Amino acid sequence: MPGSIICNIFHSQQVALQFPDELLFDASAIISILERNTSAKLFVLGDTSYGSCCVDEVAAEHLDADSIIHYGRACLSPTRRLPVMYVFGQKSIDLHQCAASFRVLYPDKFTHVIILCDVIYSHALEDLQQLLQPEYENLVVSAVCCSRNEATETCRVDGLHNESDVDVQKSCNHASDEPSLQVINKFGRRFTLHDARSVDDYNMFYIGQESLTLTNFMMTWNRCSFCTFDPVKGVGRQEAVNINKALMKRYYMIERAKDAQVVGILVGTLGVADYLSTIDHLKWIIKQSGKKSYTFVMGKLNVAKLANFLEVDIYVLIACPENSLLDSSEFYRPVITPYEMEVACNQARKWTGEYVTDFRELLPGGCCHVQLPDENFKSDETDVSLITGCLRATQLQKSEEQNKASNTALIPRNDALTITQSHSAASFLATRSWRGLEQNLGETPVSKAVQGRKGIAIAYEEEGTG
Repeated sequence: MPGSIICNIFHSQQVALQFPDELLFDASAIISILERNTSAKLFVLGDTSYGSCCVDEVAAEHLDADSIIHYGRACLSPTRRLPVMYVFGQKSIDLHQCAASFRVLYPDKFTHVIILCDVIYSHALEDLQQLLQPEYENLVVSAVCCSRNEATETCRVDGLHNESDVDVQKSCNHASDEPSLQVINKFGRRFTLHDARSVDDYNMFYIGQESLTLTNFMMTWNRCSFCTFDPVKGVGRQEAVNINKALMKRYYMIERAKDAQVVGILVGTLGVADYLSTIDHLKWIIKQSGKKSYTFVMGKLNVAKLANFLEVDIYVLIACPENSLLDSSEFYRPVITPYEMEVACNQARKWTGEYVTDFRELLPGGCCHVQLPDENFKSDETDVSLITGCLRATQLQKSEEQNKASNTALIPRNDALTITQSHSAASFLATRSWRGLEQNLGETPVSKAVQGRKGIAIAYEEEGTG
């Protein structure tokens, strides 16, 4: 156990230790070591409410914990309530084999490449850089940043937001001939680029196995070419995943969201910072677009849970960037991301192929925030659904009309069409053939109680053994 962990929890009174399922068998041994070196009371958080990559602050607060130690893989989403320490572990990796695969995949020594990795291999990045940096002068190696108040060695230029993903910085000596740099902070990774180039001008080399982390990186930086090295198999390869096909599938989800009239907001995290602000933001833009929304808090999602709400046309999942890209092919209704819901409801946001998985970037003040158009905004285009072929309203509802309109009222006439306001969940319930248990007083004949069967279901007494 690293000594820094013991030092950091020494002053805490109660510490929660969060383990993923695959590491729970190590929990007792780790607690035994920690208890010999600290007087703090220790708890183990086993079955987390949502994804194991996220810090479960809610469960820790139920135990009145002062801090959390998170073990295993982590999405490094920012938290707000409790101090968190990450213990990723150090999976073994053959650095010489990794470097050899890198040279095969990038024979051009002047190629611009950014090296990313799964957090469990972050311990090897510095040694790998020493192997490759003398040969590749345009190599950029990322670093894992999991501290909320990380000190930097460079001086920030005035006028930029402290939580921006891209910061223009200069060296501390302030020499006039020093070029400015772009420091990228995203998904818990930090790397520095020269200002003449953007991230899209670089290739990406990822160290790790196929995972949600890799999918998140590829969707976000979808204009970059990705190569990967699997330390378990010892094989490097060019990723052949068709990102354009994946993006078109997400665009189909956006079209489904535009057609939807009842939206379910799924709360997939209680620990990621600003999730409450994101819920309020989604409720507002959904209401502005004339749709109805309902909020669901149901822990880990499955097909059976969501199938109980047939009146919901589509769901939007608020979760960490890695868990938000949920494969909903088996679900009765599609499950989309907050960014896709924004594209569907905000006429000022256009689909360009750019993809945002971090919902915090969509909030006011975020780097990808797009303001809704004015209430008096009128679109000259007639919106036609690419799925149903029907016309759709393109004008935002005014606030006073939203308050006065009933479920059967007409919305303001568009230049091209007039439609009625969509049904709500209540009207959908009225059309159901089965509406739950009903008393039906006076309609059901009363019968006397009769004696039931005896025995077990496999062989009741009166059925015999034949």
